[in-house]
Amino acid sequence: MMNPSRLLEALAFAATRHRNQRRKDASASPYINHPIAVATMLATAGHVQDGPLLMAAVLHDTVEDTRTTPREIKAKFGAEVASLVRELTDNKKLAREVRKRLQIEHAAVASPRAKQLKIADKICNIEDIAATPPTGWSKARKREYLDWAEQVVAGCRGVNPRLDARFDQALRRARKKLRLKTRD
Repeated sequence: MMNPSRLLEALAFAATRHRNQRRKDASASPYINHPIAVATMLATAGHVQDGPLLMAAVLHDTVEDTRTTPREIKAKFGAEVASLVRELTDNKKLAREVRKRLQIEHAAVASPRAKQLKIADKICNIEDIAATPPTGWSKARKREYLDWAEQVVAGCRGVNPRLDARFDQALRRARKKLRLKTRD
């Protein structure tokens, strides 16, 4: 059963950690909007009611993008949440292309819960790219991201058919809106 107070604690923690960060869109929207959107996507489109998974959704970028440590997540929110966050955390010391390749490889062997979180994350990113793209991204860069996200999600499919369908819908809409052809 989900504990709403724990979810709100995780949200408050993430908001504090991301407080000075902004998205790459033209309006530089608050970064916290993204983890909120990912958790909302899991709960609404994916019908997820798994409290630790929703907590991990709001915390999924804290280790990667702030000074938060995995040990801190474990101490505050437990080993289960920390493990899920760890599965979603890229090593920022690696080159961008290496991180992208590793995400594709790791997606296929991730836990079923992490796969759902990964799909929700990619849905939200794709929808953001279509609605409020990062400043300065060319059409080619947007296409590259959509194609890469599709490869990542290919390794996550089959765990939550609702999220699979929602991803397909988001990808179709983004390609249509951005007038991008499906990759060859």
